[in-house]
Amino acid sequence: MAPPPVNSGDAAAAATGEKSKLSPSGLPIREIPGGYGVPFFSPLRDRLDYFYFQGAEEYFRSRVARHGGATVLRVNMPPGPFISGDPRVVALLDARSFRVLLDDSMVDKADTLDGTFMPSRALFGGHRPLAFLDAADPRHAKIKRVVMSLAAARMHHVAPAFRAAFAAMFDAVEAGLGAAVEFNKLNMRYMLDFTCAALFGGEPPSKVVGDGAVTKAMAWLAFQLHPIASKVVRPWPLEELLLHTFSLPPFLVRRGYADLKAYFADAAAAVLDDAEKSHPGIPRDELLDNLVFVAIFNAFGGFKIFLPHIVKWLARAGPELHAKLATEVRAAADDGITLAAVERMPLVKSVVWEALRMNPPVEFQYGHARRDMIVESHDAAYEVRKGEMLFGYQPLATRDAKVFDRAGEFVADRFVAAGDRPLLEHVVWSNGPETRTPSEGNKQCPGKDMVVAVGRLMVAEMFRRYDTFAADVVEAPVEPVVTFTSLTRAASG
Repeated sequence: MAPPPVNSGDAAAAATGEKSKLSPSGLPIREIPGGYGVPFFSPLRDRLDYFYFQGAEEYFRSRVARHGGATVLRVNMPPGPFISGDPRVVALLDARSFRVLLDDSMVDKADTLDGTFMPSRALFGGHRPLAFLDAADPRHAKIKRVVMSLAAARMHHVAPAFRAAFAAMFDAVEAGLGAAVEFNKLNMRYMLDFTCAALFGGEPPSKVVGDGAVTKAMAWLAFQLHPIASKVVRPWPLEELLLHTFSLPPFLVRRGYADLKAYFADAAAAVLDDAEKSHPGIPRDELLDNLVFVAIFNAFGGFKIFLPHIVKWLARAGPELHAKLATEVRAAADDGITLAAVERMPLVKSVVWEALRMNPPVEFQYGHARRDMIVESHDAAYEVRKGEMLFGYQPLATRDAKVFDRAGEFVADRFVAAGDRPLLEHVVWSNGPETRTPSEGNKQCPGKDMVVAVGRLMVAEMFRRYDTFAADVVEAPVEPVVTFTSLTRAASG
């Protein structure tokens, strides 16, 4: 077998007879390949490559190829000028190096949720939400304790709330099937109501805020994420000017956010009252802004992305997988679809984990190195300096061919066999391994179990009601556009 490719630093060391340094695990320590180019101009060019000329995945793959297969690289990340103060990152593009970003003792994640820029705090009532706090921040544990308590206390409401949302959503799909029916729009409409029903109960936002509730939620999300959005405005030069050059002013969504916040102040009143008594230390208004963020950004935003990906993979798999799922679901759910019932559905569970592996709802992880450190990929080690921004592109890490067989394929039964369960260590969509539990002291998603449960309920409800279905899928940034073309009802459905 040929030796692994070396970079120019290794070649120079070999030519001079210098002995290579080794990491603690025996890997050669190499200079991080890649670079940042000319300030301003290179980040701008890289942004155009990333969004328009190559796309995210090819942006990274082309640079890996350019540097001899190295999966730890220096690159620029959007948005760059003028929104980002410093676009320079060390990219970790394999499963092994990516793990550094999941170790809270190694990385500081303060203000890194969205990458190399931080949205205005005016979008969050002047507060810094939980997702932007580092795990070492004392406020992190206090706020996360409340969120974790809420998620645990409301878990038994998830299945009935989802059943109602699913029934309403697919009644609407069936009613529109004389023509093609886009799932994404219905998913947005019904999943906001589901999220609020599952977390807080009471009247849904569609009734209290009105039909514009989803529009207001989406506008608020857009003002946070527009610097890293693409293919929203055409032609692309106009999008560059409008979305990627300057931050949009928060006052434009102030009224919509106020309406949403007023809804949550009432819907979450009991949670806020209990937190003031049981978890003192966070002002009520700050906690309310955090609950809005958790419900809309984390939960609703996650379901908006995640569920279309599940339907996409099911549509592409076709009738053979559908028949297996229908048989499993109906055998395990004589008394209806419950969380206990889906625990008895190994294929359903595997499908959801595989969808999370292939398309993690949040594709990126960022964090500043807490200290000088050695980062190891599969083949080499690299020195990273304290304060450098580390970045991980999760779809490459979770499709690493050195960890998974047929890594780039959706394999529905990948996690069915007990012997394959250790691979769940490398399913890290939640900012932590699937085998790990969120805690107050780590940055793993506090709603991890709820997200997985909703994915399972989606698959189970689908094949309790239908024998099979067909849909057209068009890949797009963030989430695929899924359009149902046919649904075949189960005989007893």
